[in-house]
Amino acid sequence: MSALLEVRDLVKHFPLRPGVFRRQAGAVHAVDGVSFDVRAGETLGIVGETGCGKSTTARLMLRLLAPTAGSIRFQGEDVTGLRGGGLKPLRREMQMIFQDPYSSLNPRKTVGSIVAEPFAIHGLATGEGERRRAVQELMEQVGLNPEHYNRFPHEFSGGQRQRIGVARALALAPKLIVADEPVSALDVSIQAQILNLLRRLQRERGITMVFIAHDLSVVRHMCDRVAVMYLGKVVEVADAETLYRAPKHPYTGALLSAVPVPDPALRRRRRQLLAGDVPSATNPPAACRFHTRCPKARERCWTEPPPLEPKPGGGEAACHFPLTAEEVRERVTSAR
Repeated sequence: MSALLEVRDLVKHFPLRPGVFRRQAGAVHAVDGVSFDVRAGETLGIVGETGCGKSTTARLMLRLLAPTAGSIRFQGEDVTGLRGGGLKPLRREMQMIFQDPYSSLNPRKTVGSIVAEPFAIHGLATGEGERRRAVQELMEQVGLNPEHYNRFPHEFSGGQRQRIGVARALALAPKLIVADEPVSALDVSIQAQILNLLRRLQRERGITMVFIAHDLSVVRHMCDRVAVMYLGKVVEVADAETLYRAPKHPYTGALLSAVPVPDPALRRRRRQLLAGDVPSATNPPAACRFHTRCPKARERCWTEPPPLEPKPGGGEAACHFPLTAEEVRERVTSAR
């Protein structure tokens, strides 16, 4: 399967300029050398704790932010240096579904004008009647009543507002959609409806998707492959089945040990508690960034950065001392 999007050594540092004279006193290392591919037609999940750089990575991929360093290639074309009007053709191919369905919609515009805006910007469906029909078709596809074309966002529930966001993202028939925690702001009862909608639309339209979340159970349901981020770096990439069955990085193992299991009679997890707090992104640890909290850390971890490389059993991990099969079994054991 060919790569639709290729990210190589992506870096984004946000300068810190405190005080009156606004001199740079440091930088937030939000994304620090991230590399991965997104294959055509797949769903790649990106997971990690709050503040690990997931959303910043998403905005860099879509060129909503300019990277500090690194490269982004879309359909084989380097789009890293595109600016202004040069980004307009790219916008038709790459769209985003935002996390908060309340703040991502303009409260002064009707649903019809919100969903029709991409058509207007890109000169599609130019006639008023044609545009209205296109918008109402999109509304019907995402489960909204087309007769509500002239309603305002405040007249809809949170789940309905997120469906409006999905319709807007689909308007230009993009090849890539980045969903940035699209259900985290919704009630649990509504989350499954939005997730099933996204899966159905992806299957019907053949869309490639990057799905960002911190809920590992949701990611398992949605994604073909998963990339795990910690403090601005990708620490593990594997297909979903391999990652959940046999994680290689100790951080991934800790995340999976914390996933609730509905039926304790079927499975019992030995929770791995990580020591300390996540280090500051303004002064991240040298070498392996996880070594300050890792139960397996040794001297090599403090001095030598681990490369993201293939590990036995499948997948890639940035770890000098990956989890063994026995250690994985200790974290997820069958009750007998």
